[in-house]
Amino acid sequence: MKKIGENTSSSKSSEERKGLQNDHFLTVLLITLVIPLSMSMWIINLVYSKLILNTEGFDEPVVIAPTRWLTSCVLPITVALYGYRKKSLNISGALLGLIVAFVLTLSNYCFLIDLLVFFLSSSKATRFKPHLKKKIEEDFKEGGQRNWIQVLCNGGMATQLGLLYLLDVGASERPINFLKDYRASWLSIGILGVFACCNGDTWASELGTVLSKSDPYLITTGKRVPKGTNGGISAIGTLVSTLGGLVIGLAHYLTILYFADRMLLNYAPPQWPLIIYGALAGLFGSLIDSLLGATLQYSGLDKDGKIVSHSSLSVKHISGRNILDNHSVNLLSTIIMGLLMPTIVKNL
Repeated sequence: MKKIGENTSSSKSSEERKGLQNDHFLTVLLITLVIPLSMSMWIINLVYSKLILNTEGFDEPVVIAPTRWLTSCVLPITVALYGYRKKSLNISGALLGLIVAFVLTLSNYCFLIDLLVFFLSSSKATRFKPHLKKKIEEDFKEGGQRNWIQVLCNGGMATQLGLLYLLDVGASERPINFLKDYRASWLSIGILGVFACCNGDTWASELGTVLSKSDPYLITTGKRVPKGTNGGISAIGTLVSTLGGLVIGLAHYLTILYFADRMLLNYAPPQWPLIIYGALAGLFGSLIDSLLGATLQYSGLDKDGKIVSHSSLSVKHISGRNILDNHSVNLLSTIIMGLLMPTIVKNL
């Protein structure tokens, strides 16, 4: 006669075997589809460039290398599958994330690394001490699984800038040099600002909330408000938002050193300030997000002592108006930082 524990263990092992089989199937599917897909894209790019764009009297059009097409297919699909399996993304989030990662990888590997560092570090931050966050937020979701709306609001601005970079500059990694390479530098700093803003804000909300022992201050009034209130800031939250942006800046800097052309690097200004720019973008982005949240996003306290984003007779109003939701605030913050950081950096 079998024991209950044995049945449970056998069912778990059966599920694990099925999971491994699914992983093998996805790996085979990935290898089978990605290589023909990337080669097809390269051939289309080659034919289009040679037959359509190559008119007499103009320079030879640059064709994106087949290895770059392959990388732009393999890495985004791998990341999307990883995020879906780890439940960091749902199916819609994984599909849109695949498009975002494809555009950023094809245009500049620095943009891909910025995206990966943001995705991996913010996913870890979301899973940090969930039992404490559950006591604070009414709409708390275990694991923080992102859907297509969240992917769009966090990565939409970066994708637009990445497309502009690809069309205007081409598929390449170039050091920041506003004097001799203005457009490439402007767009690169814009994307750095977007992801540093996203990472800084995520670290501040996910880590600062649970690490801080005291209630935060509302950014508009300076009064103490309950943890989880939109627009609440604290010393620890401000610090971790700066560190979150700094990590993006460091990743961008190291990627440029590795992939950029040596000749361009020799004639470009020092690239280490990118680390500082990332930290500033993380700090400014978090503050802008807090300011928008404190004024245009409703925060209330329900009867269970949890922060809610809707008004009702049983909810005590704390701050803000019911104009924007959290997704809209994130989108506006990324747009502002994507436009603000290049303006700041070029004047430094």
